[in-house]
Amino acid sequence: MEVNIKKFDVLMSVKNKGVELEVYNPNGDFRGDLVITKTKLIWCEGKTKRENGVEVTWNDFIDWMNAE
Repeated sequence: MEVNIKKFDVLMSVKNKGVELEVYNPNGDFRGDLVITKTKLIWCEGKTKRENGVEVTWNDFIDWMNAE
């Protein structure tokens, strides 16, 4: 996968609006955006808008990853 940061401020702390990453498969096809905020992660497949993305809290995400 290729992951690009859409917007990157000099300050390294994640703010309320979060950091948005563009995700591409190895062929260069756009898969979607991953928005990382202080409280959750939001996956926006394809052209899905942030408001319609799939949300998961940090605690749920960590539990999910540790269960694997």
